[in-house]
Amino acid sequence: MIFPAWLIRGMLAVLLALSLNGCVPEGQGELDEEKEPHFIEGRNAIKSLDFKGAIEEFEKALEVNPHNSRAHDQLGWLYEEKESDPAAAIYHYQKYLKLRPASHNAEVIRQHIMNCKQDLAKTVLPLPITPGMQRQFDQVQDEMKRLKEENERLKAAYYAALRSQAATNPPAPTGSPIRVTPLPPLPMPNPAPPYANPGSRSLASVRTHTVQAGETPAAIARKYGIKLDAFLSANPTLEPRRMRVGQAVNIPARHF
Repeated sequence: MIFPAWLIRGMLAVLLALSLNGCVPEGQGELDEEKEPHFIEGRNAIKSLDFKGAIEEFEKALEVNPHNSRAHDQLGWLYEEKESDPAAAIYHYQKYLKLRPASHNAEVIRQHIMNCKQDLAKTVLPLPITPGMQRQFDQVQDEMKRLKEENERLKAAYYAALRSQAATNPPAPTGSPIRVTPLPPLPMPNPAPPYANPGSRSLASVRTHTVQAGETPAAIARKYGIKLDAFLSANPTLEPRRMRVGQAVNIPARHF
């Protein structure tokens, strides 16, 4: 069937009008958007410094017309400047640019978005180190260094004691069975005072000490005023890193 030319032109005009109506948002310009009653109330609230009330009015304006770009613009400004909510401000600024990409202040809005993104980034960046925090950090480093040096010193003394013990007790001849002699039970701590004979120049008897929580060979040696090497030599089977709470250790005589 062949349609008349005038009918075809009329149908095309109707289709074009329908398509244009579907693409153009409600309100043909920003001035028309500003005439919306809730928008006007929002402006009045800003003049009265009622910023929360202004936000409520502009939100209502968007409920009436979701394409109200001016309401998005005002909400972006309010969230950025008055509410310190950069995430919400970015949302409304971007909605404005989507509705008015060719607006005369589009570049200004983009700059506002950039500023809001920078403000948002500051909320997730690490806090700056204060002088007090730096002092605490330095103290922790010094303590770690001291503990490392003490650990190295104890390790050296431990291996020196092992070498001394190996030199004193040579290995058994090859082929002969090695007999392991069980160690006698360690005596209980001696409650006697550490200085039995104050006038003597040395303590002849060997005392014992019960290991307490947190004690190290160096701490025990300092407590009894003896050298660490002497303490380790008096306890050849002692493993410094495996001392147990309640374990009895020998305290050698102290020489004056």
